[in-house]
Amino acid sequence: MLFNRSKPEQKVRQLISKLLATAFNLSEKQVGSWLTISSHDVLICLPFAAGQLHGALEQQIRAASNEQNVTLGHIVFETAIQASPTKVSKVSKIKNIVAIASGKGGVGKSTTSVNIAYALMAQGAKVGLLDADIYGPSIPIMLGNTESTPASRDDKTIVPFAAHGLVASSIGYFVPAENATVWRGPMASKALEQLLRETDWPELDYLIVDMPPGTGDIQLTLAQQIPVSAAVIVTTPQDLAVADASKGISMFNKVSVPVLGLIENMSLYICPKCGHQEHIFAQNGGVELAKRNNVPLLGQLPLNIKIRQHTDSGTPLLVSEPEDPLSQTYMQCALAISKQLYLNGLSDLRIQNV
Repeated sequence: MLFNRSKPEQKVRQLISKLLATAFNLSEKQVGSWLTISSHDVLICLPFAAGQLHGALEQQIRAASNEQNVTLGHIVFETAIQASPTKVSKVSKIKNIVAIASGKGGVGKSTTSVNIAYALMAQGAKVGLLDADIYGPSIPIMLGNTESTPASRDDKTIVPFAAHGLVASSIGYFVPAENATVWRGPMASKALEQLLRETDWPELDYLIVDMPPGTGDIQLTLAQQIPVSAAVIVTTPQDLAVADASKGISMFNKVSVPVLGLIENMSLYICPKCGHQEHIFAQNGGVELAKRNNVPLLGQLPLNIKIRQHTDSGTPLLVSEPEDPLSQTYMQCALAISKQLYLNGLSDLRIQNV
């Protein structure tokens, strides 16, 4: 038997529910539905991507059960991401589209998009990446496959490009790198929508969309035409970047796209020789912006040469050095994004049931 006769199954369910609720800062009622207890196994089906925590959670569950004199069999974790509701019709085989946006260029939005995509994969999700930065597509360089050429299996859809296990699509694969993309807003929006809907995506839990920087007409049109589940805003602590990021949050609010939170890049510089910390681009700008707008601060990343080196070489940090502390920060951001999207879905469900 899975449990000692002295410990009923309900007691074990309560024990595991309490641990999971504490780990994820949720209620025991919220996590109770994640559990399936059979004669020999405990199945924990998480509704968000948290693969890096599976090992530690299993250790905690076994330690707690031993204290209660309960013998457990196998403890199995699964990830089952649910689709979030959107106002625009969904894209086939894609559950959630998450836009990574910034109010201005140069704040590390594309680098963040790539590393968050790989971090979500590492957490156990099925992930794709769409380069929506029509005028300055950089994803092919960051993925190290600039020489790739488009292909089709049926002359109707595009086969997405693969790099280190991640599937991606970008206008950069169709336009020579030395050519400028001179398109007006409507044409650019149409091209992006085609790229999204005519790519033969595999089954995806998340499609990360690297949005064009800014909050102009094209960004607004894209936010309205693409079935975006939610957005993440990227900024630096600098006053100028924060002011533009605030406009980005306002734009998504106006089109009823939930903002999951904010990532602050270039938070500080740490000297690799002496460890001295310098806030080159001001301090806590992103922190204060998140507070003012009542959105979570998903993470802060320092100005670090490793991020730039791996990005330029086409081998993202999460791929080359997954155990690096910077990679772990991206992993934490990915977990926070996935969990926050799940919580948004619960809120939408509660509103529908009122």
